[in-house]
Amino acid sequence: MPKIKKILIANRGEISLRIMRTAKEMGIATVAVYSEADRLSPHVLFADEAVCLGPAASTQSYLLGDKIIDVCRELNVDAIHPGYGFLSENADFARKVKQAELIFIGPSPEAIEVMGSKLAAKQAVAKYDIPLVPGTEEAISDIPVAKKRAAEIGYPILIKASAGGGGKGMRVVENEEEFEEQMERAVSEAQSSFGDSAVFIEKYISSPRHIEIQVLGDQQGNIVYLFERECSIQRRHQKVIEEAPSAVVSPEMRKAMGEAAVGVAKACDYYGAGTVEFIVDGKLNFFFLEMNTRLQVEHPVTEMITGKDLVREQILIAEGASLSFTQDDLKINGHSLEVRVYAEDPKNNFLPDIGKLETYRRPQGAGIRVDDGFEEGMDIPIYYDPMIAKLITHAEDRNAAIEKMVRAIDDFKIVGIQTTLGFCKFAITHEAFISGDFDTKFVENYFTPAVLEEDFSPTELELLSALAVEFFEKHKSSGKLNTELIGNKESAWRNRLK
Repeated sequence: MPKIKKILIANRGEISLRIMRTAKEMGIATVAVYSEADRLSPHVLFADEAVCLGPAASTQSYLLGDKIIDVCRELNVDAIHPGYGFLSENADFARKVKQAELIFIGPSPEAIEVMGSKLAAKQAVAKYDIPLVPGTEEAISDIPVAKKRAAEIGYPILIKASAGGGGKGMRVVENEEEFEEQMERAVSEAQSSFGDSAVFIEKYISSPRHIEIQVLGDQQGNIVYLFERECSIQRRHQKVIEEAPSAVVSPEMRKAMGEAAVGVAKACDYYGAGTVEFIVDGKLNFFFLEMNTRLQVEHPVTEMITGKDLVREQILIAEGASLSFTQDDLKINGHSLEVRVYAEDPKNNFLPDIGKLETYRRPQGAGIRVDDGFEEGMDIPIYYDPMIAKLITHAEDRNAAIEKMVRAIDDFKIVGIQTTLGFCKFAITHEAFISGDFDTKFVENYFTPAVLEEDFSPTELELLSALAVEFFEKHKSSGKLNTELIGNKESAWRNRLK
């Protein structure tokens, strides 16, 4: 297969920039696509060429697969990298790319199709002796039959959309009395969210950990695993903090999970970069959850501990090259954390917050990496995922990586919108996180908006004392005090301190 000379990145923001940087290091030209809302985005300015796809809505821009392929033809593009989200796990798009005699930098359409269905994925991996959560082996719609099967599995159970993700089409059922109502809701939500009403039933593991394995496979059938990522700190079933390696995975467990992940990849003749996700119970038993057939948002932590550029490996695999390393060549070097900096308000149930980045200053220093797609003065658009940046640290051990992340969060200056930085600092300094004894219920168990109430710094306290003396000296002779100032003392004092 010939070398790739020009890549179109069918995405936006930080992941587009991430892919372009590696492509340029490899001497490959880059083409950006963008919506009207992203006209001035850094990924557009960084690319060698850029083409506007249409209006802001992704259905009129980033999801226009046929138009993206037409752009490739017009600009003599060799390959398309889909990033993550948008068209990255769309088997029909991958198939059209191949039919257009372009290279899709990702797995085969068939692999995407199999792993895109949770039921098909479970059926595919069954012959590889991979641990599965007890449950139904096929879609189920007959409520009496489903209720009987749920009783056999044992409550609590989980009803899940086969084509689901992000917590949609998912219902926890605690007892038989609420089964029918939750079943109907799950089917309805699955249909409206994914156009596929198929659901299945699994035993509900009440407080699991979410641990995933990064895999790489070439087109010659060689597959390796690049160790695990701990992804249990989540809100709304979506990850916020990731780390590699996990604090609770032993070398023996790591090997068992890694080999299971390789088995999953073999089950669908996988090539490219992919992630096999597992849920882990309180006794550290692990069960296959699903496979994501793309690059993950949290891939930097794996890069930091292995020294491998996953985007570079994706491109080389797409060109037909064999893996340049074996499983025995891979070693864990230190520890890495990633926090996702979302434009969300943790004090208001993590609701998205839009506005202008009035101040935007990245942290710097050894072992600190920022993957982002914004600059100071830009607006956060309402049309897409609200992630501003990914902040990554790497150090010789877990404690040092946490300490470095605390400093980096403190140094990350964002003014104009609410972000998840404060929550992330709270989480990584919490006793449960530091000890490693946490699961996906971390937010539910430990977080309240009150923990983010800002305390005065030592310097501010000294200035407050001086201002208080000045204030009371000035007003004691008059026999009355400024009630407006006292009534809103914190904001008033802070205004005086600025």
